[in-house]
Amino acid sequence: MNRTKIINGRILTPYRIIENGTVAFENGRIIYAGQGDIELGDSITIDAKGNYVSPGFIDIHTHGGGGHDFMDGTCEAFLGAAEMHGMHGTTSILPTTLTSTNEELMRTFEIFREAKARNTNGAQFLGLHLEGPYFAMSQRGAQDPRYIRNPDKDEYEKILSLSDDIVRWSIAPELDGAIELGRVLRDKGILPSIGHSDAEYEQVQEAFENGYTHVTHLYSGMSIVHRRNAYRYLGVVESAFLIDNLTVEVIADGCHLPPALLELIYKIKGPSKIALITDSLRGAGMPEGESIAGSLQNGQKVIIEDGVAKLLDRSAFAGSVATTDRLVRTVVKQAGIPLLDAVRMMTITPAEIIGVDNRKGSLIKGKDADILIFDDDINVKMTVVMGKVVFKNNQ
Repeated sequence: MNRTKIINGRILTPYRIIENGTVAFENGRIIYAGQGDIELGDSITIDAKGNYVSPGFIDIHTHGGGGHDFMDGTCEAFLGAAEMHGMHGTTSILPTTLTSTNEELMRTFEIFREAKARNTNGAQFLGLHLEGPYFAMSQRGAQDPRYIRNPDKDEYEKILSLSDDIVRWSIAPELDGAIELGRVLRDKGILPSIGHSDAEYEQVQEAFENGYTHVTHLYSGMSIVHRRNAYRYLGVVESAFLIDNLTVEVIADGCHLPPALLELIYKIKGPSKIALITDSLRGAGMPEGESIAGSLQNGQKVIIEDGVAKLLDRSAFAGSVATTDRLVRTVVKQAGIPLLDAVRMMTITPAEIIGVDNRKGSLIKGKDADILIFDDDINVKMTVVMGKVVFKNNQ
């Protein structure tokens, strides 16, 4: 039975809530979304019981979850993380790498191709996000300094030749060779993103003009306004605010950025320019205690507590353990952002940023049947990926 309808829901569009609505889908595509019930003949009916019916959440920056990291070098890591995130409302993800050896990166490409073909029970893989190795050493954060370097044309052309799955690449644009790399990526339809960068305003302007239209985890691993020889210079953060068409992403776990800062970013950029991201480590969806940031082979030990991963000495955060339902809950309940805008930043905006909004991100006839049902507290009741129920909470 391929034809299904979800009735009695509060349907969320990017602009309004449709009360007592129905979403119907068949063969993995939406065939109706609107008010009231419709007659479908021989079909499955799911009662949303007055809960919200939303597009599936899209996470364009995640390193893993459920005890798995995408750098572990196994197909099981990809599939396990995708399944865990699906339980929390994520229907599409960009698995994200870390700065590593080229051998590890090539192995990740191979494993990803296998995992993509086998992925049927969790969030769908939309491609890969390469995070590094072309970063400012001063803004490396948890990235391994052994592998950080400037862009090398022979190297990145080889990397690009070995995978057709790269969707975005985070780079510090002030590095020698980074502007040319941005043009190469833009011409290939890959999103160059400003990340782990010490760039100043003029450098960000040049980067934007050469394809760098997005900023990786705003406020994390980047320059802010600073003084040099008594004069102030704008960093990446202020540049992102000034350049209207620069999109940004934020780790909205309530820890990396306090609620008031989330509110400020929302006030300046608006929901059409902000994507919520988990940037999650393997500890997402796992109990508190010791964990590993990065791969099992080369990662570092961290401690998960207070809803975030910390260094063992607790001197700094080591990464996020958020899930997408938590992101939406945080911005709504703590930052006071309207639900429609919160969902927009988790659905259609990230879809637009990576260029898949023609098939993802909103409940429109003809788009993929990626659908959530969740309650007023953003507790996920059901996750549907390409028309298949991958998670159902019977409580």
